[in-house]
Parts: sequence; C-alpha cells; structure tokens
Amino acid sequence: GHGFNGYKLIENAKKLGISNAAHNNTRGYITRLLETELVKTAGGGIDRVINLETGSVACEAAIKMMLSRFYRLDKTYEAPVYSGRIPVFFVMADANGTGEANYHGTTITAQTLRGMWPEISDKIESDGIYKTVPVKINDIDDFKDKTVMYNSGKYKTAGFIHEIVLMNYGGILLTKDYLKAAYELCEKYDTPVMADEIQSCMWYKGMYLHKLYGLKPDFVILGKGFPGGQYPASRVLTNAKMDTLNQFGALVTNGQEELASLTYLITMIFAMANGDIIEKLGNYFEASLRKLHDEFPDKITRIEGKGHCAAIHFESVEKAINFTGILNSMCVDISAQVYKANCPPAALLKIPLIASEKTVDFLTDKMRAALTENN
Repeated sequence: GHGFNGYKLIENAKKLGISNAAHNNTRGYITRLLETELVKTAGGGIDRVINLETGSVACEAAIKMMLSRFYRLDKTYEAPVYSGRIPVFFVMADANGTGEANYHGTTITAQTLRGMWPEISDKIESDGIYKTVPVKINDIDDFKDKTVMYNSGKYKTAGFIHEIVLMNYGGILLTKDYLKAAYELCEKYDTPVMADEIQSCMWYKGMYLHKLYGLKPDFVILGKGFPGGQYPASRVLTNAKMDTLNQFGALVTNGQEELASLTYLITMIFAMANGDIIEKLGNYFEASLRKLHDEFPDKITRIEGKGHCAAIHFESVEKAINFTGILNSMCVDISAQVYKANCPPAALLKIPLIASEKTVDFLTDKMRAALTENN
C-alpha cells in the first residue's frame, strides 16, 4: 500500500513550533483545513464541524442539540419548535428489549439512555422531561410502530441514536436495508439521526461506514481511528439546521489542538490512498472468520460485524472467556464482552488499519489453535 511515517510528520510539526495548546478558543490553520476536509469527505448535507476531545463529550453535544428543539439552552433563546412536547429518544434494544445494547459515552445523559442511574432515569421519565424507547435490532416493523406511537399526543421523537456495528453489544451489524428504512421514517417525522461512528470510522473504504450504506445522518460522531491513536480528538459533524447551541453550549476549549487536527489529516491521507487495500483486507478478515465458523460450528455460534470490526459469538460466557484466555496466553490481546447481562457472549476483534493478510493468517491460526484447545 501507500505508506509514510505519520509519527515523523508530527514530530517535524513540533519542531516547526506548531503547538497543541490545551485551552485554546481560536482555531488555527490546520484545524480549519481539517474542518474543510471533513465536510468535503463526509458529504450528505454535512456543513458544520464541532471540535471536541473525547467521544463522550461529542455524543453529549449531539444529544443536547436534539434536546434544544424541546428546551431552551438559556433564557435568551426563544421557545423551541417542539416546546411543550415530551422528547423521545430511540436507542438500540438488547435481546430482552431494554436499552442496554446502546452505548454513547459516559456522560450522565447518555448513561440514562441505557438505563443507568435508575432512580434518576425513572424520575426523568415520570416527570415527562424525556423518554427513552429501545427499538429492536434490524426490526423495521417495530421501528415503524414506535415511530407512529411516539409522534402523537404529548410525545415527539427527539432523535434516533445508533452505531452501525454494535461494538458495545456483541459486534452485531445493523443491516443497510433496516437503516435506510428507519432513516426514511425519521425524515418523514422530522426526527434527527445520530450515527455514532466512534468505533467504525476509518476502518472502511472511504473512511465513513454511513457513506458505504448510503445514509445521510444529521449527526456523525468521529474519533478513535481518525487521530490514529495519537491524541484524544473527536468531532461532531452536523448541519446548519441542527447546529443550535452557542459556543459554550457544545464547544469545549480543549478541542482545538493543532497537532490533534494534524493527526486527522495524516490518517485521512493514508486511508484515502489505501481505500482499496483496506476494503480487500476487511473482506479477507471477515471471510477468514467465517471459515473458522465452518470449521468449528459446535463452538462458534455466529460471526458478527463487518470487515475489520468483528465479533465471534459463543454459546456461553465461560467458553468466550476460555477462548480469550487461551489467546492471551499466546500473547494475543483480545477480550470477551461479558459485562452486559443480556449481551451474547462474544470475543471482540478489531484489527489494525495497517494489518496485512499475513497478520490475519497469523491471528486466525492462533484462534484455530485456541478453538481446538477450548472445551
């Protein structure tokens, strides 16, 4: 593929005096250039970029913009368009129908969307402040029924919030047909959509999985892959209609670092030059995992995910833990997702962007040995 030393470029930037000042309210040239490139590459009506630091803060900013259509940020704002209605957030349901499958950060608002802080969550709902409604995975009839239900009377859908690959819930993949139909319903009922691509961004040809799906979300949340692991740097991509908060309603001062923006640009150049290779390797990795499933149908229940972002499902927590434990003893860093009660026991996999077919073969050989040993 087409490679270059991104780390050396960052070190050269430091020598040139390009700073990474933390509390900086003014966007420098590199950050402004990055905003232009993000708007250009994201497409789909995106024309605004909000520079933040962690994914949690970025998701929270988008959720607040959804809420601003129901409540005023401060007393200087006029009454919002849906003032007086109860906002309803759609999130992904787990196997039992509760909202634990979704994960969009560690802020208290995002945590209440997945049922944490139960006394606070119950109080929020009973007082009519907002309501969280889980929607079944890849079930468009359920989505349609709930859309009609919660766009009548005192309720109004405030937003649909989702990942595409549920890396916080067994790596389950939302299908293209499901999401396209859900987005059509959201457009019909004036419901903003937030695609949380913290996990999936940069791991697919074209950098954005929502673009491969042909989707046009109102919010795209980026992080992790874009700064290449060098800096905590996340972004909210949105549009003028949804960009409703004032500077300190959404922005934080430590989101404007120039070196962090530079890491985005470096990784983007690499990914765009190697798009075909990234796609080919993702397909090879997925095919290799499905071959493992065919070899061990009594031990692997299913393969989930897409491309580089994948998961191996097992019939029990014990088997998932044994599998990852054996691999850990082989110096392969892999973990089992067993911290959610209603989550299918899964080993999560996310190979590096710079991996090769030899890397995949090495890894799958180790997994084959672990599956042979795992009883």
